[in-house]
Amino acid sequence: MADERISWTEYFINIAYMVAERSTCIRRKVGAVAVKDKHILATGYNGVPSGVEHCLNAGCLRAKMNIPSGERHEICRGLHAEQNVIIQCAVHGISLDGADIYCTTQPCFICTKMLINCGIKRIFHVESYPDELAFAMLEEAGVELIQVERKK
Repeated sequence: MADERISWTEYFINIAYMVAERSTCIRRKVGAVAVKDKHILATGYNGVPSGVEHCLNAGCLRAKMNIPSGERHEICRGLHAEQNVIIQCAVHGISLDGADIYCTTQPCFICTKMLINCGIKRIFHVESYPDELAFAMLEEAGVELIQVERKK
């Protein structure tokens, strides 16, 4: 009898989308899952730091200032999903060296730099993100960027 289960890639991508449901971002819900040897190391979603009023209540600073997606990342109250994965690993003493990360959206340039320095080997994502610098740096660093199609 053939194995009819979903692939590991589909499994972890689906989990990333479930994690994204916790996001408090008004513009885009993003989730990320760090995985090594088919085991989840940490998850993260985009939102403000702990103890800070959520954008759902405070409003979106980027929207108020008409800042387009992919620009001026520093003007945001929130952290990206990938940043929250890295922070969770740091808080709990978990190394990301040699791990993969599954993201609902391609990481931005800032997150890309952080993931490279954490030793991430492959980045799986579904949705694209307009950040050419991220593409170039991943290629130079030898980190695989793999776009996958999500099956629903």
